[in-house]
Amino acid sequence: MARFIFSFFGAIFSWITTAAFLGAAVIGGIFWMYGRDLPDHETLAQYTPPTISRIYSGEGRIIDEFARERRLYTPAEEIPDLVKYAFISVEDKNFYSHKGYDPLGIIKAAVQCAQGARCRGASTITQQVMKNFLLSSDRSAERKIKEIILAARLETTLSKDDILALYLNEIDLGARSFGVTAAAQTYFNKSLSELNIEEAAFLAIHPKAPYSYHPVKNYDEALDRRNNVALREMYENGYISLEQYETAKAQPIRSVQNGDFESYRKALPPRDYFTDEIRRQLSKNFGADEFFEGGLSIRATIDPELQTQAAHALQNRLETLDRELGLWRGTGKTIDVAALDDGSWEEELSNVQVARDISLDSQWFVGVVDAVGDQSMSLMVETVGEASVPRTDIGWMRGSFKDNFTRGDVVHVRRLTSGDNGADDFIGWTLRQVPEMQGGFMAMDVNTGRVLAMQGGFSYQNSVFNRATQATRQPGSSFKPFVYAAALDSGFTPATILVDAPIEINTPQGVWRPKNASKRFYGPTPLRTGIEQSRNLMTIRLAQEVGMDVVASYAERFGVYDRMGQYLASSLGAEETTLFKMVAAYAMFANGGERVEPTLVDRVQDRWGKTIYRHDQRICNECDFLDINTGLAPTIVSNRERVMNAITAYQLTSMMQGVVSRGTAKGRVNLSVPVAGKTGTTNDGKDAWFVGFTSNIVAGCYIGYDTPRSMAGASGGGFCGPVFNEFMQKAVAKYGSGKFRVPPGGRFIKIDRFTGARLSDDASGPNVVAEYFRNGEEPVFGLAFDGGFAMGSDLPLYTSDASEAGGTRNVQTGAGRVITVPKKATINSLSSGGLY
Repeated sequence: MARFIFSFFGAIFSWITTAAFLGAAVIGGIFWMYGRDLPDHETLAQYTPPTISRIYSGEGRIIDEFARERRLYTPAEEIPDLVKYAFISVEDKNFYSHKGYDPLGIIKAAVQCAQGARCRGASTITQQVMKNFLLSSDRSAERKIKEIILAARLETTLSKDDILALYLNEIDLGARSFGVTAAAQTYFNKSLSELNIEEAAFLAIHPKAPYSYHPVKNYDEALDRRNNVALREMYENGYISLEQYETAKAQPIRSVQNGDFESYRKALPPRDYFTDEIRRQLSKNFGADEFFEGGLSIRATIDPELQTQAAHALQNRLETLDRELGLWRGTGKTIDVAALDDGSWEEELSNVQVARDISLDSQWFVGVVDAVGDQSMSLMVETVGEASVPRTDIGWMRGSFKDNFTRGDVVHVRRLTSGDNGADDFIGWTLRQVPEMQGGFMAMDVNTGRVLAMQGGFSYQNSVFNRATQATRQPGSSFKPFVYAAALDSGFTPATILVDAPIEINTPQGVWRPKNASKRFYGPTPLRTGIEQSRNLMTIRLAQEVGMDVVASYAERFGVYDRMGQYLASSLGAEETTLFKMVAAYAMFANGGERVEPTLVDRVQDRWGKTIYRHDQRICNECDFLDINTGLAPTIVSNRERVMNAITAYQLTSMMQGVVSRGTAKGRVNLSVPVAGKTGTTNDGKDAWFVGFTSNIVAGCYIGYDTPRSMAGASGGGFCGPVFNEFMQKAVAKYGSGKFRVPPGGRFIKIDRFTGARLSDDASGPNVVAEYFRNGEEPVFGLAFDGGFAMGSDLPLYTSDASEAGGTRNVQTGAGRVITVPKKATINSLSSGGLY
């Protein structure tokens, strides 16, 4: 009997042993088979998660951020224990004791699944790290086995806290926030160290279903899971006391979404053209992946105060021009009138995509027309409620309220007050609209190339197209300074006489007969007057004398064009360029002829704080000294390339000062410091320009329709001059300015600006101008250049008005011919020049 019993149990033992051996072999085989060709888990030791790139102002304030996944990386040692304990309690309470996987948890999950309950993965935090980083998310036994293998290997490579940090920085926690740091900011506008128990518990309920526990839409479900899962587990695991548990459980869910905390976004200004241009340029330079995921710290060149001034100056002018047309276009958007009847109008209105970033004179609000009357119109205004607009407010537009508005129309309004920018007593509401006419503005430091302000249109939210950098338009007469620069470097002087007389040129398209804007001709005229009064015919003759190949090389050297066509029409600004390029080119006139590269970024640092880009490459050997003698400053050595002779730059600057004081910008630009610039207006008034500068800041404006068409009464001085003037008033007050620096190597000689004749040193009067000549260079009188053009027999040399002004006289041209010209130019009758 005993023998039988021993034999029976021996057989059972043998079977169990054999089964265990075979089971171990099978399991070992499975793990061996799936353990081959797995991803290298050791790469996680050098893992750098995609994180937010942030743009800072010069004062260190965050002004924008960009990311595909909103994640802020926090090292393991900086994550508070409270946050760690909350997630461990909910996701993996045995995290600090297991070896990467939890056999008991796997068995329990298998039993529950066999009993018909919902099958759950029983994954540890380490396994979830493997799934998130190295494996797919498919639900299969094969993936689970790979998870276990990799988790066990990872536990031998990284510490528990490092594994937990990978998990807490990677997970999606809803509201488009990835990682605990970003989530804490999104839900509570707090740092991790500022979170209390119930807030940490709220974050911990999200990993399994990140978009199922919204603090507003799913409040009850979120509250239940926070209290009965996260807080309870934290208490049962000994991480919080009973008193802390009861206190936290009694608290409601307070969040940014509920309106309990101000959103972190409130501290950020609305995205604008400046930061979006940084995105465009750095995405090109560093690659889109590095920009959106590299955690870059970008120090922008922007001056926030001047950026606001630039936006308001351009907006003010565009709105003024728009109102002069007398047409109401509105937003073109409507909402269902039923929303006005049932009270859901504000929710409906919040979904309408219209500009909400305009603060001209005061914040612009979005409203909807509720009732249209004869003498007033009732509105419902976002965040305000009911409002009314009187009939007197629409006196600028054609028609009545009923002619222009219907119930349900979405409109812009702002408060009208007795003070500026919404200050002082409230008067009433006034209707506003985004102009159809658009434009761009840009300002930069002439010595460093730092862009201080950039406005690419009336409103970024209305149109993200940046007209300062992306719109290519004909610069018209604002291009002429480059023709004159080529001439001054080729032996001409500001006093050189050029014939202003008719021209005809045979082209494949027919005979081209360019004209001055005034439709008049002025005879022999000094170069200075040619640029001051923007004479087209003089510019064409000058380009012909110098050679269009030389003019083109200058334009390319200054960066106006990459490759300029050598056509005479191009000397009048016929080829398209951008405001960005024009402003940068004018900066080289202002700084004495040295190359500057425009930049919107001072410095870029990677996620570790290493500088990977710095714009300013000037040399400062003394900047590393710990101390420097009192009254001394470090010597900064400029290593910039010279693109123009310094005397030429000064001569041209002096001539462009005349544009402002007595030329085509007269009366439009009035500053307390020396200022130079040039207007530009193209054929049929389709483009209006003004680019100007002081001794330290250059700024430019462009105005026109996005699809080019004529603008009534357009002129560079009239349209853009006021924008430049309004901006520069603020810029000069902040940064100051001074006289333009006179370079060595020359001397001043007084010249009659009407005739080009040399005057005595003590001469004075409105006709006297002191021109700067190079040493050894003497003005040549009695010689007029004509570009070598033949006179058309069917073209009048001068109009009857010119004849009456003083008759004619004979002069000798540069080619030795004698031609008849009017005796005296009537220079005060000219408008801004242009492309003709």
